[in-house]
Amino acid sequence: MRRQLTFILILLLSLSIIILWWPINDSDCNSEAFLSSKTKKFQVQATKVVVQPWHGKHQVYGIFIVPNEYKQTPFFVLTVKGAGNHCSRPFGYSQNFDDVSAKPGTHLVRDFVRTRTALRLILQGLYFQLNDKQNWTLTFPQKAGQNNS
Repeated sequence: MRRQLTFILILLLSLSIIILWWPINDSDCNSEAFLSSKTKKFQVQATKVVVQPWHGKHQVYGIFIVPNEYKQTPFFVLTVKGAGNHCSRPFGYSQNFDDVSAKPGTHLVRDFVRTRTALRLILQGLYFQLNDKQNWTLTFPQKAGQNNS
């Protein structure tokens, strides 16, 4: 009986380590190539950050106020210091979310960090870094004819 319990504990520990540290790349584009390219870019810092992975999926995110001209962008790159870069396609627009309201001519974008990535960072002692909105940036490709703000 003791041997089975030891085996089960080792198995659970191994699975936890694999789930938390296994790299995931389901990005919609090559974010590293885009960020290092000479393409003109538009960047915006997070207005609000929520870091509560213990509440389940989709509880680690940043809210960004973005000008309406970037609604039709093909992709954007979320950069979180310590968590790396992730490329996403825009989906859904909102004017109000989590007590944040967009001004006229803007909309809100909410983008997420994976729960397992957030848990890994928290276990590494980076909770306060993850929770700092200055460490969250959205980068958009700038369309021709637009001024860089």
